[in-house]
Amino acid sequence: MAEPDEPVLEVRDLAKLYPLTQGVVVKRRIGAVRAVDTVSFALRRGETLGIVGESGCGKSTVAKLLVSLERPTAGTIHYRGEDITRLSGRALRAVRRNIQMVFQDPYTSLNPRMTVGDIIGEPFEIHPEAAPKGDRRRAVQELLEVVGLSPEHLNRYPHQFSGGQRQRIGIARGLALRPEVIVADEPVSALDVSVQAQVVNLMERLQDEFGLAYVFIAHDLSVVRHIADRVAVMYLGRFAETGTGPEIYDHPTHPYTQALLSAVPVPDPVARTRRTRILLPGDVPSPANPPSGCRFRTRCWKAQERCATETPVLAVPTDLAGPAAHASACHFAEERTEVRA
Repeated sequence: MAEPDEPVLEVRDLAKLYPLTQGVVVKRRIGAVRAVDTVSFALRRGETLGIVGESGCGKSTVAKLLVSLERPTAGTIHYRGEDITRLSGRALRAVRRNIQMVFQDPYTSLNPRMTVGDIIGEPFEIHPEAAPKGDRRRAVQELLEVVGLSPEHLNRYPHQFSGGQRQRIGIARGLALRPEVIVADEPVSALDVSVQAQVVNLMERLQDEFGLAYVFIAHDLSVVRHIADRVAVMYLGRFAETGTGPEIYDHPTHPYTQALLSAVPVPDPVARTRRTRILLPGDVPSPANPPSGCRFRTRCWKAQERCATETPVLAVPTDLAGPAAHASACHFAEERTEVRA
């Protein structure tokens, strides 16, 4: 058993490159898509790390790497101190029991030809030691109750449920093996706002009940604010800024984070008039050909010559104090209070 402060999951310099090839008969490599590039973080028991950013920034690739659906090009993933990036066969299967995933789309992540009982009970077929054959039906019924569904739904099919109910089924499947870590890849993005709140509240309750650690991936900053203990803002394969929820949301120092927060809708008309919307020029650069130096510099209003030649390190700026003193990958990190959400 790990010590209380020892990370359950520790990621060091994680990178994933997808080769670009040319030719039909003889293929030659002409480049690579840098989906994830030198990402590092630690996750402790009962903690939630929120990863936010625009579509295409590499969030879902990080999720696939964590559950070994993809192999990293470089870097390591340590679970309970063990490097799991090169495991295979029985050793990998044992680790996967403790690191489960909740997928983004509740409509395509559930097999339409399987009943709910078969979907939730399928992990027991792969890991029979988790539930003896005679106890599986009862175990599935208990999981349905845990996520707020009726045990009588055991023999129904996914098309007979709403989107929110389907996501609850996906969560129940993720809980079946009693994992320590759940990687949730945009688990509420396909749901209505009211249903989003129900699913987020359910995940918070389950976290308290089972001591789960979450990697919660989303593009909606307001959702992450409610569930995450720490937040990592991702841009073009790298973390641009990391910190606690209050540090990121109330004291952002990276221009990209400030721009994202300025776009969050504010229900208060008075507060809305006091806030300046930051409009970023141009499009997100291609991950196959990222800008030199700071990857955000082509859209940043603070960019100077240094930004093109020197890659900023994700570190705490020495000239900032208080809540603004958290890790930011910017040469000119400073607080901009008017974009608080």
